[in-house]
Amino acid sequence: MTTRPSMREIETRLLARWPETQLDPSLDRIVNVMRMLGDPQRRFRSVHITGTNGKTSTARMIEALLAASGEHTGRLTSPHLTSIRERIGIAEEVIAVPAFRSAYSAVGKQAELVDATMPHPLSFFEMTVAMAYRAFADAAVDVAVVEVGMGGRWDATNVIDAEVAVVLPVDLDHTDYLGPTAAAIAGEKAGIIKPGSVAVSARQPAEVAEVLRARAREVAARLVVEGEDFCLLRRTVVEGGQVVSVRGLHSTYSNVFLALHGRHQAENAASAVVAAEAALGRQLDFGVVQAVLGRVTSPGRFDVRPGDPPVILDAAHNPHGARALAESLTELAPRRTFAVIAAMADKNVEDILRELEPVVDVAVCTRNSSPRSLPPTRLAAIARQVFGAQRVHIAFNVPTALDKARALAAWLPAQPSDALVLVTGSVVTVGDAARVLPAPGRTGLAEPPVGKPVPG
Repeated sequence: MTTRPSMREIETRLLARWPETQLDPSLDRIVNVMRMLGDPQRRFRSVHITGTNGKTSTARMIEALLAASGEHTGRLTSPHLTSIRERIGIAEEVIAVPAFRSAYSAVGKQAELVDATMPHPLSFFEMTVAMAYRAFADAAVDVAVVEVGMGGRWDATNVIDAEVAVVLPVDLDHTDYLGPTAAAIAGEKAGIIKPGSVAVSARQPAEVAEVLRARAREVAARLVVEGEDFCLLRRTVVEGGQVVSVRGLHSTYSNVFLALHGRHQAENAASAVVAAEAALGRQLDFGVVQAVLGRVTSPGRFDVRPGDPPVILDAAHNPHGARALAESLTELAPRRTFAVIAAMADKNVEDILRELEPVVDVAVCTRNSSPRSLPPTRLAAIARQVFGAQRVHIAFNVPTALDKARALAAWLPAQPSDALVLVTGSVVTVGDAARVLPAPGRTGLAEPPVGKPVPG
């Protein structure tokens, strides 16, 4: 009798495949393995999400809205923070170990056959996508909320024919694979918009908006655009998050508490509400919107962990994400911020640091557990050009950098509440920190005493 592999064995086998950062622009491998599995991705409806930042947070909101509206849901997001199983969700919960092992066993057998016929074997990411789609079919989900890995047109997730496509703000990232301009990147991301679908677009630069309009015309999709067809009407910063009002496609949802920080998350929530409306073809129950947005979490995205000082984990890994992080920090009561930063060597590190410089007092430069991580000494050399030498320190892994940041904060001549530790630069950096930090909880991290409305 054949014994199913353990989780450790599965992860080892998956990681031995092509890394998800290595891209071969072809859907042939994933199409073939899905066909051999009986095309499980055809057995459920789907919502497909692309954009430069905000995909995971928006996916979690859309899934929660659909689940609370009576749909049996699946969710595929990437990358993960601490466990590979986090990538696949069933009914808002991380996939159980038996279901994960079953999906791997089913896909692994077919993958070996496909590998033998193709110039390149299935990648790590292609395997996890196939496993997710098989798991969704096995669980008989009604609808899956799917985040692309990179781009859209050639992304392995794009073997679904999503009824709803969501294009979050497009900016420069992965330019070596997706193109050197926002318009070129938009052309890749627009590939998830399928014939006859509803395409939900966040606010975009003019050149990106034109690419999306052209794609929608080409495939006869209905394009709904933030600022024209729906909008964030207003937002007010309050303790623990913000209060938002959203005009959707079918209704207006006023004065709803959102348990996430930052203007970008308020706009993500607007896109999520509209995507859920489009998937259901009707307005959402107001009580559902209140309950879901009031409890939603997004681990590693302005994720506040208790402590003295408290720690914020944020996976910003490009200038666009760093800009949103900086804006969110300015909405908190003033504190001195001690940042633990580790980034991948292929990222635009200097521009990330320039976005963070106005809101970071001290930078502790380190490396994360990925072999792609920029060495601390090289990161610190760049940081000194941005912050000045006196504000830059070095540590050689994330846990040590956390200890150093806390020690530096302890030297403040005021109360501990005047300090904040920030961990950022990469999802891997945040995952390394999350493994050694307490779970989220009440932190005493306050917003300004009087919340003021901010126009949407």
